[in-house]
Amino acid sequence: MRSHARMFGHPIHQMLVPIPLGLFVVGSALDLVQRFAAVAWIPTVSFWNLLIGVIAALVAVIFGAIDLVAIPDGTRAKYIGGMHAVGNIVVVGCYTVALLMRQERRFDPPSALALGLELAALTLLGLTGWLGGELVDRLGIGVDHGANVDAPSSLTHDVGDAPRVPT
Repeated sequence: MRSHARMFGHPIHQMLVPIPLGLFVVGSALDLVQRFAAVAWIPTVSFWNLLIGVIAALVAVIFGAIDLVAIPDGTRAKYIGGMHAVGNIVVVGCYTVALLMRQERRFDPPSALALGLELAALTLLGLTGWLGGELVDRLGIGVDHGANVDAPSSLTHDVGDAPRVPT
């Protein structure tokens, strides 16, 4: 199913999700490292990684929601997409709470509870990322109908309504 939110022929949601994913992984990993090796700059960098990650995730959510509502009801893809969305809302919520817990001392290491929230969110993020991969790679959500190994460039030819060519 072709994505409904596209830019230059590509799904916007799929272009955006690596940004918060990378920021969340790096921010959480740095906070974990800080527990074992106190380095002065780590809390500052991790705080900004997580804050920018939350903002980027909220932007990605908009385009993911556009694609989710376009998936036909009663399909496996709709169910998987719903689990992916709810899981990622929980992830963003956990990171937001962890950030709020650090607000007054934002450049200090996080408390054990805030770090626990980050690590729980990171674990859930692994599952929701897999669900996103299932949507694209197994169920074809966000994939153009004419996608194949010899498809023309999305910048020069619109293949959205072309029949799928067997590969």
